[in-house]
Amino acid sequence: MKTYGFHILRVGMAITFLWIGVLIFQSPEAWAGFIQPWARDLLPISPRTALIATAIFDLTIGGFLLIDVFTWLASLLGAIHLASILAVSGIDAITVRDIGLLSAMIFLSVTSWPHRFSFKKLL
Repeated sequence: MKTYGFHILRVGMAITFLWIGVLIFQSPEAWAGFIQPWARDLLPISPRTALIATAIFDLTIGGFLLIDVFTWLASLLGAIHLASILAVSGIDAITVRDIGLLSAMIFLSVTSWPHRFSFKKLL
């Protein structure tokens, strides 16, 4: 059973992902500065193109979380996305916030995981 807290967290994370997607769309070049040089060199496309794709991805995750459809998948992909951001952005003052967001997405994913894909079967 999903609690009020689950829905509050789901909507809050949806707003976070939707907002960041819009901000990246508004100024992808400004966000390119958050990518470490070594990670930028690994990109097969320009940082601007990568960030526009990221904005679309963030908006998609936020949209699915907002309407509560495939919440387990959206939150799982969001958690993987946040983990990759932590890997390529380096450790700074924002890292603590990203760890909190990552934890929230893991919680949403585990809590909304479909019963047919039970974690108990994996253990």
